[in-house]
Parts: sequence; C-alpha cells; structure tokens
Amino acid sequence: MTPSIAGIHHVTAFCGEPNRNADFYVGLLGLRLVKFTVNHDDTSTLHLYYGDYQGTPGTNLTFFPKTDPEEAGEFGAGQTRETAYAIRPASLEYWRQRLRENDIAFDENRRFDDTVLSVSDPDEINIELVATDTADDADITPWADSPVMPEHQLRGFYGVTLAVDDAEPTERVLTDSLGYERIGASDNRIRLRAEGAAPASIVDIAETDLGRGKMGIGTVHHVAFSVDDLEHQDEVRRALIDAGLSPTDSIDRRYFQSIYCREPGGTLFEFATMSPGFTADEDLKKLGMTLVLPEWLEDKRDEIEASIPDFTPPS
Repeated sequence: MTPSIAGIHHVTAFCGEPNRNADFYVGLLGLRLVKFTVNHDDTSTLHLYYGDYQGTPGTNLTFFPKTDPEEAGEFGAGQTRETAYAIRPASLEYWRQRLRENDIAFDENRRFDDTVLSVSDPDEINIELVATDTADDADITPWADSPVMPEHQLRGFYGVTLAVDDAEPTERVLTDSLGYERIGASDNRIRLRAEGAAPASIVDIAETDLGRGKMGIGTVHHVAFSVDDLEHQDEVRRALIDAGLSPTDSIDRRYFQSIYCREPGGTLFEFATMSPGFTADEDLKKLGMTLVLPEWLEDKRDEIEASIPDFTPPS
C-alpha cells in the first residue's frame, strides 16, 4: 500500500546576508522568525526559520545564510524553481500595492485558474503568491505583531515547482511511492496534488534543458514533506527503498525527526515529523528572539557564537 503524504512541511534554501534576508521575509512578507539557531551539520552556519506565529508545519521557509560571495549557487536541473505561498483572493490587491510601495518588481499571470504574483527575494530565489480559494483551508495562526494585517497574511505554502531534465521518473516517485496524483498539465508544467488536497499539497514539475544546478546562495537546498510520526516516516522510507532509492535513517533535528532522499531528478527530499515543534526549547511568545542550540551543542556555545555571521533578530 502506498503511503500518503499530506503536503509540504518546510522548504530550506541558501541566502546571503542574514539581516537583509530577515528584512524581506519578516519586514515585507510579514512572516515571523520562529527559530534562530545553527545548522546542526555545520555549526558555523546560521539556520533561520520563518513561518506563522507558532511555526506551524506547512508555513516554514528556512535559510542557511552564506556571506562569502564565492558560495553563490547556480540554478539548474534537480532544484526547486519556485516556492509558492497561498493568499486569499481578497488579499490580491493588498499584495499588489504592498509590493509596489516597497519597490518590489513582480509579474502577474494566471495559472490553472489562479492569479499568481511572482517576485524574487534579495538573493534571486523565486517566491510566488497564489490567490486561491483554498487559502482559508490552511490551519495557520496569524502573527499579531506582523507588519502585514492578519487578514492579508500568507496562508502557508501553496506548493513548489521542481525543475528536472526528465519529468517522468520524478512524477513516478511522487505518484507511486508518495500518493500524489496528476491533476493537470499546462505550459511545460505537470501539476500533482497530494491525496486529500490539503493545504501545501501542490507539486509542479517543469522540465528544463539547463544542466544540473549547483547548491549555494540563491538556490533551494531541499523540500521537506510532512509525515505524521515515526511510524508513518518508516512506511515512507520503506516505499522509497522499494522504488530503488536510498533514504537515510531517521535523524533528530530537535524540532522534528527527518529522513532524506534524493529523487531521480536530483531534488533533495526530506520527510519530517509534525512534532515536537518549535516550542520544544522556547516559550511561544519568545520564539526567534535569541540564538538557541540543541543540548548536544550547548557546551560549544562560545565557539559557535564566535564563528557565525552577525545577525540581529527582527524586533
């Protein structure tokens, strides 16, 4: 039996200067910085998480800042081309005006009957705002202190677009191993949706003739999908192995347990549990205000603080 995936848990990318990154995602898009920590695999690298008020799975875009220009990435096949957030259709004019007032260039188009506003962040990562009737289906918690009014705040992810050189093997893994179904195709784009059509359930696949991308500033590192718990995660792991892929063992990421697997097109997938969440080590009201480290890194705090780039959490 094919395990079903509810949708996207989070998306993680590489950015440049971290304060500039926070200005865009908090100051412009109105997300909350819900965790200020480090990459557990490279403690000299910050890890910043932006989401709704409590960092609900399905709302979090996370970043590894890199301040050396030589660490610039190069977009290509095997990467995420666009990360899309849902907004209410009634919020469309608000976002047009907000982008204009902040001198943010954007494109507007129609795709599968939805209006899409497309922008680039300061590091040229593609972000989309999709005005969709499903926006209110998302179980998010608005952030009262956001610069964006609660009724116009982003409603969590809508989906992602994966760029690959051949769509068929990627589509086969998503449909045969993860329970997605094809619901449409248009303009060199195949649209898949997770079973149950929950929020954050869309994955588009677009073929590209670009060579394999290079990870670094301005590119997405991985897309994480939600699994209910460790039992569900193990079901997914076995399905991936049956498909001839090589998922990792489960890894403790403090706020969720994860496995990783590179799909045939080259995109790195993660499968992350829904709990324990970001209040595992901080009070809800204080999320993102100070550098937090997992217990196994706390004795290296002085060394870590000396190695990471300067960053001032948004107030």
